[in-house]
Amino acid sequence: MLSRTGEYALRAAVCLAQHEDRWPIPGPEIARETGISPKYLSSILGTLVRTGVLEASPGRGGGFRMARPPGKILLVEILAPFESILDDRRPCPFGNVVCSDADPCAGHHRWKTVRAAYYDFVQCTSVQEVSAKSSPQDPTSKKKVAKRR
Repeated sequence: MLSRTGEYALRAAVCLAQHEDRWPIPGPEIARETGISPKYLSSILGTLVRTGVLEASPGRGGGFRMARPPGKILLVEILAPFESILDDRRPCPFGNVVCSDADPCAGHHRWKTVRAAYYDFVQCTSVQEVSAKSSPQDPTSKKKVAKRR
């Protein structure tokens, strides 16, 4: 559902959030930690600086930092410059020329539900929430203990 660029933007943001104590972090270091090509990452980070999500410090000892605390930056802010699904004017993902609530394609109503859930998640979730190593509210993070017979 995410483009590669959107995924990489999230990875970079999570990396920055996990290392808030080391800000500013140089772009090449973020690239190494996230496994993203430095050239590709440079473009992504530049876009996030232009949109005000990140700040950049040039020169020796420079790098990137979040413009606000990670708990105050929502995923939608990271993804909006890269993800067309967040744009209300996007075309029908199934290639239909005419597709709207008034004139829906066959998949419109089901896709609208998926899109609404996705949009709700990115609008209500901060970078800090997804950068934690594990979440106590996440039932999948609890280890299951096998019963002994």
